[in-house]
Amino acid sequence: MSTLDDKEPDHNEPEEIDASAGFEQSDVRVSGIVVFLTALGIFVVVTAVLCYGVGKVLFAHMAKEDGPASKWAKTVNVQDLGNLANNPELQNKMAQITQQFPTPRLQTDDGNQEIADLHAREDLLLENYSWADRGQGSPRRVRIPIERAMELIAQQGLPVAPEVEHAPLLTGDSKPVVAVPLTNGFARTGYEHDEAQAEAIAARRGEQQK
Repeated sequence: MSTLDDKEPDHNEPEEIDASAGFEQSDVRVSGIVVFLTALGIFVVVTAVLCYGVGKVLFAHMAKEDGPASKWAKTVNVQDLGNLANNPELQNKMAQITQQFPTPRLQTDDGNQEIADLHAREDLLLENYSWADRGQGSPRRVRIPIERAMELIAQQGLPVAPEVEHAPLLTGDSKPVVAVPLTNGFARTGYEHDEAQAEAIAARRGEQQK
């Protein structure tokens, strides 16, 4: 006849640890480490084989699309070329080629300096005398400053064009009216105003230092 003392021990209860020795009396299980390292090695090998296979398939597909090698299409080992030397002469030549590249070029800033350069070139034509047509024949045409052109127009007026004969308007049509623009279409940008102000301040400081 069984008694209460003969009942099986409960495995769910935490195991009592004897801490009287002051150190851990059991060693690490080597079998778990071996299993983990083995699984990790198998995973690395399988991944490497898969990557190698995918690379071979991609290269074979690319070679099939490129076609057979010829003088126009051939594989070049760029490692044989080496690194380009840091040559100032080569850099200057590259800068000249970049400047000679036809427009439109890639902007190196937000465009403010490019607009300022455009207005500076326009000012050279508007404020100075220059040849418009320097051919050997006659007549030769010369550009004059815009201020002088305005004075001549104010004195002599504009040439009057002959009146053009218009056909009679049809029913429902009306004579077109051209509106006079409010501006001449030219205005300095804020960047140019800031540059002009900075130049004026620098010139004023130079005069004060003298």
